[in-house]
Amino acid sequence: MQAVGIQCSTALSALNQSLHLPLSHWLCGDENPLTLRSDFLSKPVWVGAYPHPLTVQIPQTMQHYASRNLQFALEALHPMMTPLQQITAGVAKHRLAIILGTSTSGIADNQQLLEQQWSAQQAIQLDYARQGMSALAQGLQQYLGWYGVAYSISTACSSSAKALAAGQRLLNSDLADVVLVGGVDTLCKLTLQGFNSLDSLSAQVCQPCGAQRDGINIGEAAALFVLTRDRAPVLLCGAGESMDAWHISAPHPQGQGAEQAMQAALTAAQLEPSQIDYVNLHGTATIQNDAMEAKAISRVFSHAVWVSSTKHKTGHCLGAAGAIEAYICQQILQDTQSWLPWHHQSELDMALAHLNYVQPQSQIQPVHYAMSNSFAFGGSNISLIFARGM
Repeated sequence: MQAVGIQCSTALSALNQSLHLPLSHWLCGDENPLTLRSDFLSKPVWVGAYPHPLTVQIPQTMQHYASRNLQFALEALHPMMTPLQQITAGVAKHRLAIILGTSTSGIADNQQLLEQQWSAQQAIQLDYARQGMSALAQGLQQYLGWYGVAYSISTACSSSAKALAAGQRLLNSDLADVVLVGGVDTLCKLTLQGFNSLDSLSAQVCQPCGAQRDGINIGEAAALFVLTRDRAPVLLCGAGESMDAWHISAPHPQGQGAEQAMQAALTAAQLEPSQIDYVNLHGTATIQNDAMEAKAISRVFSHAVWVSSTKHKTGHCLGAAGAIEAYICQQILQDTQSWLPWHHQSELDMALAHLNYVQPQSQIQPVHYAMSNSFAFGGSNISLIFARGM
């Protein structure tokens, strides 16, 4: 695999509490960006909600795709329209591709209409196109007026990380010259009710690898990247994927699939484990995920690689989780100040405490290579490796 350059990027999440503060402020501080909401379940629940209104409107010609998910994507796309137009100037439109990850699509919007239908006992016109998994990529393609490859990936929590890997393959195969990749998922009752039925939601702000961890916080995010074959300040070096299919909702207890994905990413990037400076853990704060990931990390890395989970700051953004965490890795690598996201400050599980977690007092040296892990239901695993570029 040849590395590809991240020419520009954008991201929206719970971390956008203030649009004037750097990302490091929220990831290296004691502030809690999550909010306690009572409008999703019959009980209050902590979620990672984007705190600002969405101002970019969906054009009337795209109303069959209209959803908060698509509007969130357009909101994220808006600030990078100028650099995107500069990058794509002179490129044939059939060579401009879009690959995006999602798991909710427009389900929440149709769910509201269905609730109205049930309460009013009358038929309401539903447009199922908005909740199709392809709606996100096709909607953005129509908005941009591109004609190249455009599709969505929906493999739960690995979706948007897989979109980045697929974008790299598309460029390496010379099937596109510019690829817009990333992921978008918004909060909705379906996912919150589903995880609640699995007893997987935390009653508090989640504590990845913590002694008292009791589950996840759901979040929402939109993170978009423009990839080309040109050099850039941050490169996507390689990706490794595996499918262990151990259980429909539980990971392999020994982390075999996670280990395979990390090893495959190192091979694709032509790197040794000792060259990785930081690993952004999948780190969901569920009992099984954290235990298996710690085992896999210990087998892959013999040195004290820095690790942390950022989900206590963003929530678990499901289909957008891989993208928002890739964005965090990108910001770490392109920042002239050396910093890493703090792991949470609660007591660690002693069985997992041997890892080298980033803490407030940690002395961080410049990071040259960062890995980001995403492990999904059904054993769909992926690891991405990013590097400082030019």
